[in-house]
Amino acid sequence: MKKLSLLLAIIFVVLSCEGDRGPQGPQGLDGEPGDAIIGTIFEIEIDFLAQDDYSFIFEFPPNEVEVFESDIVKVYLLEDTINDPSGPVDVWTPLPNSFFFNDGNQLVYNYNHTFFDVNIFLDGNIDLNAVSNDFLTNQVFRIAIIPADFAESNEDLNSYESVMQAMPDAKVLKVQ
Repeated sequence: MKKLSLLLAIIFVVLSCEGDRGPQGPQGLDGEPGDAIIGTIFEIEIDFLAQDDYSFIFEFPPNEVEVFESDIVKVYLLEDTINDPSGPVDVWTPLPNSFFFNDGNQLVYNYNHTFFDVNIFLDGNIDLNAVSNDFLTNQVFRIAIIPADFAESNEDLNSYESVMQAMPDAKVLKVQ
């Protein structure tokens, strides 16, 4: 019984101890109520030019978005627009995306990125100087910056529609 009383006394002393409050942690980020990591999508229209080696570098505007090394960056090509009773529907295709020609040549839209920018470029076994302007001018892309937390829990990042459904509050910013 003495052991039980001693044990209860020790537990009581430990649980009732209260010391000075520790140092306060750092101030959190300012934000609106209900802010969440929602992702950002940039829409750009570009021309692939020989003098630029058929590539285009898009720098993330620091006043619009902060991209972390852990974030996922995906690029989608506006491949087509189809008619629907509700109106036109855009068809977005993830990069890399290949087009094959009757002569056996292949044109590839591809990209790479850092957390500062995205480089969208043409590749393939085709002479890029001979490619039709249909593949070079007025090409529309969407660049999705997907927070790492979202990417970990969503495996279907190749489908633009899946990304948009999972991030319905993502901002789509058209860049001129």
